Amino acid sequence: MTDQDTPRRTPKKAALAAWSGSALEYYDLAIYGTAAALVFPKIFFPDGNASAATIASLATFGVAYVARPIGSFFMGHIGDRLGRKKVMVGTLLLMGISTFLVGCLPTYGQVGLIAPALLVLLRLLQGLSAAGEQAGANSMSFEHAPDDRRGFFTSFTLSGTQGGQVLAPAVFLPLAAVLPEDQLLAWGWRIPFLLSAVVVLIGFAIRRTLDETPEFEAEGLKKTDMTTAASHTPLAVLFRYHWRGVLRVFFAAFIAMVNTTFQVFALNFATSDAYGIGISSTLMLWLAIVANLVAIATIPFWARLSDRVGRKPVFVSGLLGSAVLVVAFLAAISAGNAPLVFVLGVALAGVVYSMPNAVWPATYAEYFPTSVRLSGMAVGTQFGFALAGFTPTIAGWIMAGDAGNWWKVAAFAAGACVISAIAVLTGPSNTHRVPTREVGLGTARRVETRPVTVGVAS
Repeated sequence: MTDQDTPRRTPKKAALAAWSGSALEYYDLAIYGTAAALVFPKIFFPDGNASAATIASLATFGVAYVARPIGSFFMGHIGDRLGRKKVMVGTLLLMGISTFLVGCLPTYGQVGLIAPALLVLLRLLQGLSAAGEQAGANSMSFEHAPDDRRGFFTSFTLSGTQGGQVLAPAVFLPLAAVLPEDQLLAWGWRIPFLLSAVVVLIGFAIRRTLDETPEFEAEGLKKTDMTTAASHTPLAVLFRYHWRGVLRVFFAAFIAMVNTTFQVFALNFATSDAYGIGISSTLMLWLAIVANLVAIATIPFWARLSDRVGRKPVFVSGLLGSAVLVVAFLAAISAGNAPLVFVLGVALAGVVYSMPNAVWPATYAEYFPTSVRLSGMAVGTQFGFALAGFTPTIAGWIMAGDAGNWWKVAAFAAGACVISAIAVLTGPSNTHRVPTREVGLGTARRVETRPVTVGVAS
């Protein structure tokens, strides 16, 4: 392929497409989590046992984390076989339509058990979509970016996640404050879900005109004879030759446990009557909003820094800083010191946690060659994130209803940071200096270029 034949890079458009889809995904996750805690127990499940209804409602939230690892295989295969654009458009539409339909569902009072069954089905579809969204967006922005600015452009995916987590409470909380409870339960809760259609339309308009990445196009031309394993089964190549990268991403993704500890467990720990801390839910919700706004501002800075000094220094510094601050943050909650909780929470989630959050898209992408990049990131992250999704449940079990056990949860979260740091430290160095077309090959270069017979039909 000559330089004239090579598709041009469009890094800004790819980054915008990544931001919009990621914002939609986390907007959907945030509004669903809020509704599952506040509204769904009262409208999708039988009356008479509020605790059972709440548990069942929160279980529908967790269903997505079960679907995500399964979806990572499917979405990864499509993305590495048919292209990044197809995954990005498909996941956007699947997530958007599923979320919109949640807002259209009948309630338990109208159709009985069909209502929660439909809710679970749509939640499963959301999980399947989420499995490919970030990996697809990361691959697209990574492969469109200039070689020396991959960290910066891939970081827009994570800026989008923070934007979605700001947008969701900005829509939901005013409704809960303004509408009487009967109106909120009757129709008000539907509005945030229906509004997701606006984000979908904007995202679709951007993504449908996005060009496939130059790296994927070059990979396709290299394999027009369909003789290599990657042409047929990217997952077979991934697990045969790049399984170390998958394991590294899986363990590195444990850092996400800090996020779920901050977003979910800390909220319950600080405000629940069961622990008697007495910090207001309003303060904790504002903490989440401010921390996410700070993160939006800091993520591009950390990403640019990683383009200059490398991924490891930024990633590992953020991991070790998070290990320290998560302990201090939970200690401040246990002491009931609201001002200190706010300051430490912003420092943790807005500044220090943003360091690994900013650079993991580029870091993980640089572990894999183009032929299996999307699969490698999807499988590794979604299995790691699935464990992170159950962190609040594990933390609740560790607490055993005793606020004095907070340090055990802190040790658990800090331990996850250490495991993540080890995974990153043992990975390849100076990958930010490797040209995009050569990234991830290493000793596997000969594997990627020789014919391999796998015995699987295309």
